[in-house]
Amino acid sequence: QVQLVESGGGLVQPGGSLRLSCAASGSIFSIYNMRWYRQTPEKQRELVAGITSVGTTNYADSVKGRFTISGDNAKNTAYLQMNSLKPEDTAVYYCNADVRTSDSGSRRNYWGQGTQVTVSS
Repeated sequence: QVQLVESGGGLVQPGGSLRLSCAASGSIFSIYNMRWYRQTPEKQRELVAGITSVGTTNYADSVKGRFTISGDNAKNTAYLQMNSLKPEDTAVYYCNADVRTSDSGSRRNYWGQGTQVTVSS
């Protein structure tokens, strides 16, 4: 009953920038937090950044100083601004959210389908 849709992925050169968006829709009463994960075929899925509904953020050490997560509560949307991109940032980026649903009132976790980010010369 809740879906997350990522957008903004693509191909960029090392040192370039991309801005990812994650829009949540459906039976949403409130969103507790939203997160960005990334995954490659060779590595396990890892947490990149997270943000709460009140704006508290956290980042993986590998992206601190380069990535910025932000959110728009009115739009139920989170963003990931990625600067100074490196080839090792190449991955499928997934949005994840803890949502209090409007139908059951319970807290549930949802995943988006992912968006590909490729950093290459």
